[in-house]
Amino acid sequence: MVFRALSLLVLASVIGPTAALAAGDKPAATKPNVLFILADDLGWADTTLYGHTRYYRTPNIERLAKRGMTFTRAYSASPLCSPTRSAILTGLSPARTGITTPNCHVPQVVLDVKPGKAAPPDKKSIAPIPPTRLKTEYRTLAETLKDAGYATGHFGKWHLGADPYSPLQQGFDVDVPHWSGPGPAGSYVAPWKFRDFDADPGEPNQHIEDRMAKEAVKFMERHKAAPFYLNYFMFSVHAPFDAKKSLIDKYRALANPADPQRSPTYAAMVESMDDAVGTLLDTLDRLGIADNTIVVFTADNGGNMYNEIDGTVPTSNAPLRGGKATMFEGGTRVPGIVVMPGVTLPGSRSDTIIQSEDYYPTLLEALSIKPAPDQRFDGISILPALKGGDLVRDGVFQYFPHDPGVPDWLPPAVSVHRGDWKLIRIFHGGEKGAHRYLLFNLRDDLGEKVNLAARKPELVAELDALIETFLANTKAVVPVANPAFDPAKYHPELEGVQTNKEKPRQKPATKPANPANPPKGKDDGETVLQGWKPRGCTATVKDGIVTLNKTGPAPFLGFAAGKYSGPTTVRLRIKSEAAVSHIDWLPDGLDKPARSAAFNYPGGDWQEVTVQLPATGPLGVVRIYLPAQAQPLQIDWIELQSGKEKHRTEF
Repeated sequence: MVFRALSLLVLASVIGPTAALAAGDKPAATKPNVLFILADDLGWADTTLYGHTRYYRTPNIERLAKRGMTFTRAYSASPLCSPTRSAILTGLSPARTGITTPNCHVPQVVLDVKPGKAAPPDKKSIAPIPPTRLKTEYRTLAETLKDAGYATGHFGKWHLGADPYSPLQQGFDVDVPHWSGPGPAGSYVAPWKFRDFDADPGEPNQHIEDRMAKEAVKFMERHKAAPFYLNYFMFSVHAPFDAKKSLIDKYRALANPADPQRSPTYAAMVESMDDAVGTLLDTLDRLGIADNTIVVFTADNGGNMYNEIDGTVPTSNAPLRGGKATMFEGGTRVPGIVVMPGVTLPGSRSDTIIQSEDYYPTLLEALSIKPAPDQRFDGISILPALKGGDLVRDGVFQYFPHDPGVPDWLPPAVSVHRGDWKLIRIFHGGEKGAHRYLLFNLRDDLGEKVNLAARKPELVAELDALIETFLANTKAVVPVANPAFDPAKYHPELEGVQTNKEKPRQKPATKPANPANPPKGKDDGETVLQGWKPRGCTATVKDGIVTLNKTGPAPFLGFAAGKYSGPTTVRLRIKSEAAVSHIDWLPDGLDKPARSAAFNYPGGDWQEVTVQLPATGPLGVVRIYLPAQAQPLQIDWIELQSGKEKHRTEF
């Protein structure tokens, strides 16, 4: 396709920095539109861009690529979603904002990262406690473009906080469906369960991406004569895993049992995601504004390798190692396309390393908009690469101080990419509290199988110095050595081994009653289970699993734990589609403020969770809270241990 020159404004930005103008110095009509498309959990190998899938079909993403530049080494800011979303919107690293987990839907409002207080004795480091909201003090891309005369609209997933931290307080004029959860409410196919969003009963079985694309089209039609910034943050292809039945049937017939990508449900989800991209491109063409619209397409992290659907994992990131929630390439290397008419060569490709934090400063330079006074970015403008030139930078960094039990997980870590080399620092993972390192040459070892750290100590030191400077510049709150670490309880062979995957249960069909705490029932439907009591939810037991379903606000499973005193360890095996994030205890009675201990369970398959309650006296009452969304929580067993006092509940 032949593209006309974009606009005098963008061309001026290409000529040189002297052309940069403050927001509002040019008539609004000359400014290009911005369409930012972010897929959720879409892996690098999940599109046809890079030649690593034979099963998925993404013709509209290919169509977009033909209009601009495809990046083979685009990286997300994090291997999980909320940190990357914050990085795109602020241009700041998760190391700086502290948002390092997808916990921005939990009810507790925490605005600043805090040092961790404790960890189990089998952990060498203590992870920091991240915030649960994107602070409004950060100047977002939406706020900057709105001040420059742009209409701003957010459509789809947000996951950075509910009101007063929603898109409507972060620079967007419009937010549809105004939902703060980690996935679509209920399912992908209507009827949905959004609080204030019309499920459109006149169109049964409507897919959420079809609907979101229609809403985005209306926005573009309203603002076609003036500049707009449209954030299309897809729900796809995140859990829950469901899709249009006709598409599932289509891909079931095409599935190859020998192909690691063989889930027909996931393939159907990819097609609906791609259809939404096609709807947006069709609208740009129909309105005659494609040549005056910058389009960015990328993903928030790598493909999901730990859930299960259709008897297999949702996808495969091969030839990359690992996936979502890991520091290997499969967790952070993502699809990347930038279309900038008059700047990018149609159908071009680049091996330049770029990252989520780069998009904000790049768009400002391309649009000749100056950042606010004293505003800083952790990313850089990639405009030289978009023009076909070289990009000079020290490296790109991913900071992930957590260790979810997914395949190929690592202890809390930070990484740097520079050229062909990638160094991962595992905080305090070595001997006597020293850091441990993994060094890979990605040109020769894309699958990250050979650790070269011991062979190249000088290079490790050089790259680690970049990491140290990055952590200092971002004022990162980093993991600290765990003083309670016990080498006898440390099992290095379990590193990278999935611990949250459901395994066959070896429990008898029936169990003898516990005479000390017999299960009892109540006429109101609540169930008392060996001392545990559900509140704001119902509890049912089947095959040794208790399932909790929300019926009221702030639902929890509570336990009278007055005989437990001082620091207490709570261990439990749980499963939920949505994240579970905290346990409270009430040492001073039900009418006094609760104390809370946060933990990171992002949702997915079964996982054993350990939570340290830093109590200084009797616990009083312990409460395990359900997910913020109306998603069931399943619990296999719960164990409390305080000093010599220990109680394990097997349901």
